[in-house]
Amino acid sequence: MKAYINLLIILLLSFTLTSCELIGDIFKTGVWTGVILVVGVIAIVIWLIAKAFGGGSR
Repeated sequence: MKAYINLLIILLLSFTLTSCELIGDIFKTGVWTGVILVVGVIAIVIWLIAKAFGGGSR
């Protein structure tokens, strides 16, 4: 009986979840979030270095 329940759960999940699409969307979102964060951090570091060395103090 337990094997039947496990098989039923696996079949139900395989029909209801489109895991490949879900994993693909998660990775796409993750990549773009990472790119935006890296660009933001680099911009802040450049701005801080410019402020530290007197950039823009005319």
